[in-house]
Amino acid sequence: MVRRSRSSNPRSAVVLTSGTDWGTRAAGQRRAGGAEVPIPRRRPAKVKALHQALGLARAAIDKKNWNAARYALARARAVVNALPADVAVQERGQLSALRKKYAARDTPAARAARQEKGTPVKRTGGRRSAPKPTAKRATARNAVPTPKPAPVRDLGDRLIDRASLGYAPRDEAGGRSA
Repeated sequence: MVRRSRSSNPRSAVVLTSGTDWGTRAAGQRRAGGAEVPIPRRRPAKVKALHQALGLARAAIDKKNWNAARYALARARAVVNALPADVAVQERGQLSALRKKYAARDTPAARAARQEKGTPVKRTGGRRSAPKPTAKRATARNAVPTPKPAPVRDLGDRLIDRASLGYAPRDEAGGRSA
């Protein structure tokens, strides 16, 4: 159960809800589309707003900024619907082409093209990085080197007192009795 107030008055009655109405409550919090922005009244201003929206949509689609593209396309559609059918015929064609381009953003063909092309490395000015190693050097580095055996040290002729280590009785240890 969640406490939910139905008014902004802090002293009002609080209603307990199980959360089943959250889907309808969230409907008022939809993401903004471009259609909510007021449309100009006069026809030349509407045409100018349409040109601006188309330019924004084109730039956003080219940059793959899909949120901005969706907003601009919604704005352009709202302005086109406010204009008479015989006005801005060319712009309507541009809008439909942009809509198709936007709709094709997540198709398998677009994904394949994105993978095939890869992301190009953008270089800014400044110092150049060192050249990449050639294939011959890269294979030499990638090859696993065989571990060298540890050097064997010559300890000389040392006598080990086996009796002190507990291996033999003291009298057989070679004269080292304590």
